[in-house]
Amino acid sequence: MRARSTRIALALAAVGVVGLGSQAAASGYGNPAPVTRNYHPHIDPAKFGRKIDNQYLPFTPGTTTVAKGVAEDGKTPQRDVQVVTDRKRKVDGVKCVVVRDTIASRGKPVERTFDWYTQDKRGNVWYFGENSKDYKHGHWVQSDGSWEAGVHGAQPGIMMEAHPKRGDAYRQEYYRGHAEDQAKVLGDTGQVAVPAGTYQNTIGTEERSRLEPGIAEKKWYAPGIGEIKSQDVKGSKEGFRLVKVVH
Repeated sequence: MRARSTRIALALAAVGVVGLGSQAAASGYGNPAPVTRNYHPHIDPAKFGRKIDNQYLPFTPGTTTVAKGVAEDGKTPQRDVQVVTDRKRKVDGVKCVVVRDTIASRGKPVERTFDWYTQDKRGNVWYFGENSKDYKHGHWVQSDGSWEAGVHGAQPGIMMEAHPKRGDAYRQEYYRGHAEDQAKVLGDTGQVAVPAGTYQNTIGTEERSRLEPGIAEKKWYAPGIGEIKSQDVKGSKEGFRLVKVVH
């Protein structure tokens, strides 16, 4: 899902994969999306609800967030508008909320993605895929990062745990060779100020992908809001800050 479909990434060698899995197990609960080689989470549609109200990643239909930042070169301005639509889409037997994410630069479209999220009854927010397109030569072109859980072996992952704890690690998506993002919880990041406001009790994650071993991204989440800040901390200078939330 990095760019906002190809942006998020984590590369793990064999030893790293085992280590992250052990950390998740040590957090004291069964990890439904463990970082394992033979990844195939058990998905039971009956164990998913109708709304997404996770405190760190709520997706309430009608909500629009606007973030501004720069592209990988650290100079090119970008604007990211995310809209939680009232549409639902059934993916791998589970009803998901459709979230439209549009990236533009200097008023011109760059990328448009329809992401599919849902929440299980424990409160974990799951990511079931995306339909992503890049704007090239005046046309929208399908991105290689597009994937759908249950199709061609693609598997869903967790975007935010119900009770994130420092050291927890989990797969966010899995479509081998196309989408392999993983995340690790960094823990409490305290007070964070962005143009949209100053937020307390935030938490941080670091995201990487085996497909982009030279890149790492850090994200900050605020209660009741969701993602408020992102910054590549390795291999790129891309970063975004939340500037507005409209309910």
